[in-house]
This record gives sequence, C-alpha cells and structure tokens, in this order.
Amino acid sequence: MTHCKNCHGAETVKNGCVRHKQRYQCKACGYNFVVGDDRMKAETAVKRAFAVILYALGKSSYGFIAKLFGVTPPAVQKWLQREADLLDEPAIPGTICEMEFDEMWHFIGSKKTKSGSSKPWIVLQSEPWPGFSAVVMLQPSSGSTRKSNT
Repeated sequence: MTHCKNCHGAETVKNGCVRHKQRYQCKACGYNFVVGDDRMKAETAVKRAFAVILYALGKSSYGFIAKLFGVTPPAVQKWLQREADLLDEPAIPGTICEMEFDEMWHFIGSKKTKSGSSKPWIVLQSEPWPGFSAVVMLQPSSGSTRKSNT
C-alpha cells in the first residue's frame, strides 16, 4: 500500500494521472501526491549545490545567487532551507571558555573612543541549561577593581 508523503498515513486512494503517472490522495489529510515523482532536473540539482556552496562561503546573498542562476530569491531561500533541514544539529563543545569580539563598537551601536575591543570589559558567563550559554558584558565603572584569572 502507498503511504502519504505528507502525513505518512496508510489510507490512500487513486486520484487520476498526472504526467503519465498515477496520482494518489490521502484520506487523512487530503494531500495529493505522485509516487516516484522525480521532477527535479539535473541542471537544477547542480544549481542548488552551487547555491549552497556560494552561500556557505559567506560571500553571496540570496539576490546575487538568484540573478546568477536566473531564479527568484525565495527559490534560493527554499533551496538552502531544504539542504539545511538535511543537516544534523551542530554540536557545541562544552570546553569553550573564552570568546573574542572584534570591532565591539558594532554591537554597542556606535563607535566610541572610551570603549571598544581594546578596552577591558566585565564579562559574566553562565549556562542556564545544557547546550545554551548566556554572556553579559558591561563596561567597568570608574571605581571598579579588576580581577585577573592569571
């Protein structure tokens, strides 16, 4: 028996032919589908692979990739989302104990002469639950003392 591609239900009925292939309809969710429907052209598969590479390198936007391959930016977003859904969740090692911020003034909102990446900051880091990290950064006040772990 054919199972639904949407809800994986077993109750399906024949529902006509499309592109010379049998179409089915799921009784549970009403989804219409074709078994063995491989409509992606080889050319599109190559475009998708290159789109993933270009975007992963961090040098290309959706708009650039769309113009390059002659598709719309939402199509590029769908390609990348489909490939991302195939990946496992990234594992973050628990050994990370130090982070470096370059050009800190971008995160503050404006470039200031009395603070930045070269000035000392008070940093408090905690792990609210496994796999998540919270970092709070503050500028030291004028009368504060500096504690060193070295």
